[in-house]
Amino acid sequence: MAAARRRSRLLVTVSASLVLIWVVIASFPFLWTLWGSFKVQADFFSLADWRNALRGTFTLAQTGSALTGQGYHGAWVQEEFWRAALNTFIVVACVVVISLTFGTLGGYALARSGYRHTFWLLMIALVFRAMPHITLLSGYLLPFFQWNVWGHLPTAIIVLVAINQPFTLWMLHSFFLNIPKDLDESAMVDGCTRFQAFRHVIVPVMWPGVITTGLFSFLLAYNDFAVTSMLLSQQNQTMVPRIASFLGSTQVEGNVMFAVAAVVSATAPLFVLILFFQRQIVSGLTAGAVKDQGAPGPHHAKTHPCAFRPKSPS
Repeated sequence: MAAARRRSRLLVTVSASLVLIWVVIASFPFLWTLWGSFKVQADFFSLADWRNALRGTFTLAQTGSALTGQGYHGAWVQEEFWRAALNTFIVVACVVVISLTFGTLGGYALARSGYRHTFWLLMIALVFRAMPHITLLSGYLLPFFQWNVWGHLPTAIIVLVAINQPFTLWMLHSFFLNIPKDLDESAMVDGCTRFQAFRHVIVPVMWPGVITTGLFSFLLAYNDFAVTSMLLSQQNQTMVPRIASFLGSTQVEGNVMFAVAAVVSATAPLFVLILFFQRQIVSGLTAGAVKDQGAPGPHHAKTHPCAFRPKSPS
């Protein structure tokens, strides 16, 4: 027993140490960038002494303080980074809503259809999802130029939805397969139509799966560079291409710090999103437990909106 306890303690210690090391390695780049975003370029990119970034030697000499918000002011006000943030919000919101709408309806239809070739259909779709975005994008360029729709936000939204939709269908189809068909049948016996059963009974059960899939769709659109940089004009740029444009003009004094401040600004919402939806994400990633719920009990007919709906005469 004593030897087993020692081995268990050793395993816990080693595991905790590895997790701590991983957290430090993963978080250090962001924390260093966050700290450096409040410095001037001569401090954060000091070749003479890296400790200048900690002490803020040149920042203190130029601004009178060890910390400064010049990078954020230059990015958001001088370079109008807020436009890129607004464009990103529009693109991301549209991609997530459209992808989840078609993905939820399509995934439910495929899961309940019993079509024997569904698996291979989804696998073929995922092949296109796995291709580099630049490969799929090349097929859209010619018609977009011919139709004179290049540079506008809807073009990027259409392409991002097309790239993301196979993954969304596959993901939501897997979640729907884990929900017993008895839930649908019980609701329809109690007077629901197929769509009402889907809306009032199935969707609430698999809501964590919808949120998890929506998060992946959000990250695809939010972090995209290839599609948005090639299809959007400079005025309609999203945040990632805009940050790249800051880095592409390093010969201009201060533009690098604009990029550093913009990187921090673009990363912060991701932490907030994960913290806000962490419970739903964990539930969605472990949604296989839905299988254990089994068929609905006798009380189920009293819990959904169709329970007391009178059936229409046939």
